[in-house]
Amino acid sequence: MADASALPRGLRLLMFGPPGSGKGTQAAVLAEELAIPAISTGDMLRRAVAEGSQLGERVESIMNSGALVDDETMAEVVRHRLQEEDAQRGFLLDGYPRTEGQAQTLAEILDDRGEQLSAVIFLDVPNEVLVQRALARQRADDKEEVIRERLRVYHSQTAPLLGYYRDLGLLRTVDGSHSIEAVTDAVLASMTGAA
Repeated sequence: MADASALPRGLRLLMFGPPGSGKGTQAAVLAEELAIPAISTGDMLRRAVAEGSQLGERVESIMNSGALVDDETMAEVVRHRLQEEDAQRGFLLDGYPRTEGQAQTLAEILDDRGEQLSAVIFLDVPNEVLVQRALARQRADDKEEVIRERLRVYHSQTAPLLGYYRDLGLLRTVDGSHSIEAVTDAVLASMTGAA
């Protein structure tokens, strides 16, 4: 395993990757290696609801209706979560932002705190590898046409964000088709010089 101690402390990272790329696994491993919390969109929403605040009640109402949480509410949830003590030493966000508008909102949230992103990690895995991984799991909803549709939606929605972060010089693309340890090593190596 690569040595994370050589990396700067307090990294503020985003994790991107298609379904089945190993994003969740890498987020957990990296969070431990870098001593920062891995924060997923789902975790943030569940946490807001569990707190029972006005914001949490609003999120719960939206989720119970089956609707997607709107950008403004999501921004409030993210702002609230990043103010918590464990996120003061850095964080790894997974699942947010999903649109360029959300990316700009996140930049504003960080700017208000005098911070900016350190790096954006993209786990790049060929579609055929993703399809084979998903089929190997043998879950009930892992039919090939469903998997391919999930990938199509992901690529159509996320591709513009990758370009957005590439233009800002933040994007680190890592081949996610190798072993967990090899991918972690490649991610850590890609962040040398991230500040």
